Amino acid sequence: MATQTSDLLAAAAPRTVDVVRGIADDQLDLPTPCRDYAVRDLLNHLFQVVVNFQDLAVKRQVEWAEKPDHLGDGWRDRFAVETDRLVAAWSDPSTLEGVSPGMGMPQAVVGGMALLDLTVHGWDLAVATCQPYEPAPEVVAELHGLVERLGPTARRVGVFADPVPTPTPGAPDLAHLLSQTGRAPTWSR
Repeated sequence: MATQTSDLLAAAAPRTVDVVRGIADDQLDLPTPCRDYAVRDLLNHLFQVVVNFQDLAVKRQVEWAEKPDHLGDGWRDRFAVETDRLVAAWSDPSTLEGVSPGMGMPQAVVGGMALLDLTVHGWDLAVATCQPYEPAPEVVAELHGLVERLGPTARRVGVFADPVPTPTPGAPDLAHLLSQTGRAPTWSR
């Protein structure tokens, strides 16, 4: 990635943390743009991403099959703490060297995947709970290349849906990024 992954994560993190802090308990069962995921499910997934990618930064194996419930007491504050730890975990330039033993991909791609989840799921949660969300422009710009690179494989394994058309040719960069991950940028519940 052209800019240090931790710098991009540091730009993305507060925006997603703000969205998570703004989710009310009575919104946890609302639908999201992620098919088959309610807000609660997506929060648990994003929590797992934030925690597991800390270990992936230091090239440790992670367990994706376990689906812990992270939404106990103080979950909003714990999400903020874990997100800070994610940024710190990727701050050493050596985290981008080599291939991830847990993912079998270049470490730079793995770091980009954490950034992608933090950004796109931040948008997912924001629109599901009717909150504003404006990702950092440098993050969106960086993610376009990653989504283009990962898209065919991600679609084949069901991580991305097929691309959807953007609402207008002059749509913002975020709308183009979302559409490439299979999300309708105009989604609403």
